[in-house]
Amino acid sequence: MTPQSLTPEAIAPEIPEIDYPDSDGNPMSDNTEQYRWIVMIKENLEIIFANDPNVFIAGDLLWYPVRYILKRMAPDVMVVFGRPKGRRGSYKQWEEENIAPQVAFEILSPSNKDRRGLESLEDKFNFYEAYGIEEYYVYDPDDLVLSGWQRIRDRFVPIEIKSEWVSPLLQVRFEWRDGQELVLYRPNGQRFLSSLELEQRANLAEQRANLAERRANRLAERLRALGIDPDSEDKC
Repeated sequence: MTPQSLTPEAIAPEIPEIDYPDSDGNPMSDNTEQYRWIVMIKENLEIIFANDPNVFIAGDLLWYPVRYILKRMAPDVMVVFGRPKGRRGSYKQWEEENIAPQVAFEILSPSNKDRRGLESLEDKFNFYEAYGIEEYYVYDPDDLVLSGWQRIRDRFVPIEIKSEWVSPLLQVRFEWRDGQELVLYRPNGQRFLSSLELEQRANLAEQRANLAERRANRLAERLRALGIDPDSEDKC
């Protein structure tokens, strides 16, 4: 066997496999506001890409970028273009055609602001920069601060978000001004909504459809009473 033929696949059987835990023991969120934002972003992205079978979206899922190394990170929300939807205990990149997640979101909580939390954020930044994230967004829902970075070659470059920014990969519009709550919009212009707001909107649409149907049925009954066929094209 020549040195050129010693691919990772050829070498791998000689290295014993290790256990890759599906949990790091940390909670998904520290409070209701952080949880609300994580769920809202993740679920709205799921809706945006519902018809694309090769966009995988996950919340708080461990991502292992390199085989045989336990180095991992669990973005609050991550998006992977080029990988199928489906169940996973963790995202092992070598089992995913070595495709790294391209977009990561982190939602801050008060625990992120002490010394340990700031060190954790620095570790995440370095990890995402080193392992291929293309767009990285950090939002603090308490202090209403939004930060973002975009990969230029092999480094993160800060995004200048001056009231508006459209993600090149997601086509999601960020609307944010200093001291104001972030508002996100889908590519079709619809604002990101919570699960409750989505349910309320669906119920309202159903009520309007039922009302329109009842009105159409009443009109048809009146026409029949007048001897007019409501299904006729000529009702005059």
